[in-house]
Amino acid sequence: MGQIRAEMAARGVHASRTVVLLPYAQLMQEARSAWLRGLECAQPGVNAPAHFLPRFETSMNWTRSLGGFEPGPDDLQLDCARDVLTAASLLARAGLAPYQNLLAARLMEAAWSLARLAASVAPAARAQWGLRLDSLLASGLDAPVLAMEGALARVALAWVASSSYPSDRLFAARPDLLVVLQGFQSEPLALALQHGLGERVFVLALQQEGAPTGATADADTVALHAAQDAEDEAQRAAACVLAHLAAGRSPVALVAQDRVLTRRVRAMLGERGVAVRDETGWTLSTTRAAAALMSLMRACAWDASTDGVLDWLKNAPAFDPQLVMQAEAGWRRGAVREWRAVPLGDALQRPVQALRDSLQSGRPLVRWLVDLRAVLQSAGQWTGLTQDAAGQAVLQALRLHEGAHTEFADVAVSMSQSEFTAWVSQALEAASFLPEHPEKSAPGQVVILPLSQLLGRPLAAVVLPGCDDVRLPMSPEPTGPWTPTQRALLGLPARAQLAAASRAAWQYALQFPYVDVLWRQSEGGEHLMASGFVQELQLSQIGVMAPDPRLLRPLTAKPGAMPRPKGDALALTRLSSTAYEDLRRCPYRFFALRQLKLQESDELDTELGKRDFGNWLHTVLKLFHEALNESPAPDFVGRVALINRAAEQATAALGLSSSEFLPFAAAWPRVRAGYLEWLAGHEASGAAFVAAERWRETALGHLTLVGKIDRIDRLQDGSALVIDYKTEPRASTAQRIKDAPEDTQLAFYAALLGDDTLAAAYVNVGEKDGTKTYEQSDVVALRDLLLAGIATDMARIADGAPMAAMGEGKACEFCAARGMCRKDFWDLA
Repeated sequence: MGQIRAEMAARGVHASRTVVLLPYAQLMQEARSAWLRGLECAQPGVNAPAHFLPRFETSMNWTRSLGGFEPGPDDLQLDCARDVLTAASLLARAGLAPYQNLLAARLMEAAWSLARLAASVAPAARAQWGLRLDSLLASGLDAPVLAMEGALARVALAWVASSSYPSDRLFAARPDLLVVLQGFQSEPLALALQHGLGERVFVLALQQEGAPTGATADADTVALHAAQDAEDEAQRAAACVLAHLAAGRSPVALVAQDRVLTRRVRAMLGERGVAVRDETGWTLSTTRAAAALMSLMRACAWDASTDGVLDWLKNAPAFDPQLVMQAEAGWRRGAVREWRAVPLGDALQRPVQALRDSLQSGRPLVRWLVDLRAVLQSAGQWTGLTQDAAGQAVLQALRLHEGAHTEFADVAVSMSQSEFTAWVSQALEAASFLPEHPEKSAPGQVVILPLSQLLGRPLAAVVLPGCDDVRLPMSPEPTGPWTPTQRALLGLPARAQLAAASRAAWQYALQFPYVDVLWRQSEGGEHLMASGFVQELQLSQIGVMAPDPRLLRPLTAKPGAMPRPKGDALALTRLSSTAYEDLRRCPYRFFALRQLKLQESDELDTELGKRDFGNWLHTVLKLFHEALNESPAPDFVGRVALINRAAEQATAALGLSSSEFLPFAAAWPRVRAGYLEWLAGHEASGAAFVAAERWRETALGHLTLVGKIDRIDRLQDGSALVIDYKTEPRASTAQRIKDAPEDTQLAFYAALLGDDTLAAAYVNVGEKDGTKTYEQSDVVALRDLLLAGIATDMARIADGAPMAAMGEGKACEFCAARGMCRKDFWDLA
């Protein structure tokens, strides 16, 4: 500030006629405070006129102080909600209407990258500037293969050159002295003002004016931390911040190189009650308020999934949560994947569909916004949005406040539901949300800011996470769609200039008295190198590898024990083969899943798996054999036609789409051929089909055994053959037969029939090896052993025997009750 005072005194300029142009807004208060501190140090009565403060402004703030600005209908406004619509309109007028939805976002990005350059050209000369650059760009994009890129570039240039900008009024401003404080990069507008005002401008490098104490970095000021992964890095960064605060160093700068990591660190600091001032914020679309609104948009799509509608209903207070839970349980039991498959008589179908219908057909944007606001109010979401800071930002970004939608009255084009959803998503993705700052008097303040905005800040310590080669490259990738040659023609910063600015910011950061540099060594299972800047420090032996800053707390181990509940108060009256299999594998699993009736919720929208193929195959074979009984077809061709018809019926009955079922459909011809070949041999032995998917029940004392038998055949001697289909590997089926006393399924099915002369077999329906029968010998004896075991086990449960978690091996790998038995935390000593 002393240099600014000296320049004012040398020129005889009064402070009230002086404007100090700052590189970013956060420096305005710092600059005023620094000026006032200088006044306090001055002797009383000296430089009395200096008691007036100069105007400390950024270009944006200075523009607002000069009066209102009304943009034209086609002006670039740097607001995605408006600019993406203007981009689509310009593309249509340029003869690119078929591609406007595809190219609108790209055109907007290209125009935004040129906006600062165009705004730095005086309004009277801007059109000529655009024409000159247009001819230069056209000469490099005249190849037919580059026609689309050339058209996009020329429309973007014409757009920015024909637009007016709020900063245009600065070209008419005439302060007696304009002091330009330069950051790490020169701003095009500041350079244009320097040229226009000539000798009235005084340029001062803020890097010299606001340098922190300490000229260079050394081993005592820089601490290096190599973390294992992102979570380790976040924990170490939070620990570094807490250590500085505990040592009385405040404020601490937390540099936001990685937004995800920074939010994680911020959450950790929040848990410790640290007051954080976030100057970077995060993408508005990642906030809970934006997610709730987007869940509504997805739920209103014509092809919405049941999961998508449920996601919205759980965020819509107007719907009774208990009713939603009941509906969800019913939809999951019925595997209702698509909303359009929900029965009309469902309690939620009518009110939900009424709101969905109001956001279905195409309409102009103004009408969309009015109707969206009405649905938000009807669903009970409006109040929550208005009472939340992020929700208010969402409403503002989308112009959902009362009367705000009239801004788009000039947009008469009708938008479909998908186009409107895409517009909402783009607007939320482009907007940022800045959380409310804590009070200035809050203790232990932490400031989250970009690396480039450390300049001129009075900070006690700096914590720099994210210093890996991906997030802090020595040569940053230029933004925008422009090639290096085009950037040079347009006057955009070259890669070398960006690299120089990045290096200057890095070197400035290292000058603070306490600096922590952190990076992760791995990400996604791949090795990650430290930034080239960090490697330079290590080669120069600047900084030391610091110990882990986290403080270890002694914790007493409290391992659990194997649970041994009693199930005598939860007697069962019905028992299936799978339930009894659970008891034999692990009594605790039986207790949790069968007696307490705790069940995992099935996913509604998942990819088809082997189990789905098995269910489909069971249905196909049932339909095929029933049709074969009604219309016998001894020849192979006729049977192929029958089984193919059964396959089509099963696919429709189970609601399987052809695209999802494609992997199994590709294997079906081989499975079909193998099964029909097996069937011919099976029938040649004298066996005949009787029934499929037959439900049977039989009494065993106070207990009822229940189950559905895949298939029952009649052998040549008149005895019954119980068949259970398997689509597992043949080795697994063979093992079932080998460990006959341990296998319960066929013996259980034999008990359901109550026939002392029956036979039982597994039929393995395979893809590669065809179909094969695995007969269980002496199944009647195994049945008798099984029934005796069931009676004994049920009696022991009734007597209060402990239901210990005794499962081992595969029984535990995919057990739904493992989270309850806590086997991984037992004390086995």
